Amino acid sequence: MATQAMQQDDARPASAGPISVDQLDRLTRRLAETAEHYDRSGEFPRANFDLLAAEGLIGLTVPRALGGRGAGLGEAIRVLAAVAKGEPSTALILFMTYHHHATPARARNWPQAIYERLARDAVAGRGLIGGLRVEPELGTPVRGGLPATIARRTADGWAISGTKIYSTGSTGLDWFSVWAKTDEDVPRVGNFLVRADSAGIDIEPVWDHLGMRATVSHAVHFADTPTPFDHAVDIRRPEQWAAGAGDPSLAIWNALAISTIYDGVARAARDWLRAYLNDRVPTNLGASLATLPRVQEKFGEIETLLQVNRTLIRDAAARYDAGDPPSAVEVNNIKYLTTANAIRAVEIGLELTGNPGISRKNPLERHYRDVLCSRIHSPQTDTILIAAGRAALGN
Repeated sequence: MATQAMQQDDARPASAGPISVDQLDRLTRRLAETAEHYDRSGEFPRANFDLLAAEGLIGLTVPRALGGRGAGLGEAIRVLAAVAKGEPSTALILFMTYHHHATPARARNWPQAIYERLARDAVAGRGLIGGLRVEPELGTPVRGGLPATIARRTADGWAISGTKIYSTGSTGLDWFSVWAKTDEDVPRVGNFLVRADSAGIDIEPVWDHLGMRATVSHAVHFADTPTPFDHAVDIRRPEQWAAGAGDPSLAIWNALAISTIYDGVARAARDWLRAYLNDRVPTNLGASLATLPRVQEKFGEIETLLQVNRTLIRDAAARYDAGDPPSAVEVNNIKYLTTANAIRAVEIGLELTGNPGISRKNPLERHYRDVLCSRIHSPQTDTILIAAGRAALGN
């Protein structure tokens, strides 16, 4: 099994130490240079992933025994924060690959050869993988229900048919992890790995959203798309999924990564705002806007919101890496608070700048559109708060 291979070598290669602050700062600046281009074009940010590959960061969370850095959640959060501050769509796509290699249950449950193939591809700077789960009729499976996408057994494996929407990374991924149900008398449901260049796949370019435009979250149509038998890497009876048979670390990684990505957007907005307020000298004032007490107060509010975010995210990640993981309720509460703080931080910037803040020639407008997209990620606010309330009330 892949986990046995992981246990054979605990020695971290000298080249796989923590990523330096300088390297992360350079990465942020490089990605920020083309962020406006990708926002306007809405294309997959291929050059960004070429850069990440050159920096050796695609395989960050791949186990060391398979050539990766074996990074934990805390280190992955540092990298995602730097990437998101430069270009957040890239960070969201990258997170999906980190997620797939960072959770131990995958290595235990997947066929070893398949898992190791994807892991070594990631180390080589390829192997981007994303989960395709949302459907036109079903919506997100987080709220229950079986997918309409069908995996039909054939003589050679499985044939996948159906449509997935909001498929993050669609045109740039190497692998799709497709949530589908089998055509068996008693259907099973779960993840089927499909190569992105397989026959019977049509990507419909429908993603034209307010923000996070370079995620290319288009619709992906499957028409009897073939995949081998052993690429049904994790399929179970529906009640097994409903009973919480999945890996609990998935929820922790998801909540903290989403929190980090949108906090990164808010930090990019904060940095631009700081420069604007120091550089802008109205003639009637004779000094920069940054000298005004009201401006200082509001900028202090931004700093406080972002400090709270950093503390919550880092402490939760440190607990997870130390073997004392926070509960799903805790991390989802963090997601709720940090994304709300990130939105508010950018809104304050708009209040302080007026018209320049919503001009497309300035990046604050783009940051605001991007940060608002934090609201769409599962679990949504109602689910988070109901769960928190039930837990607090002892239900």
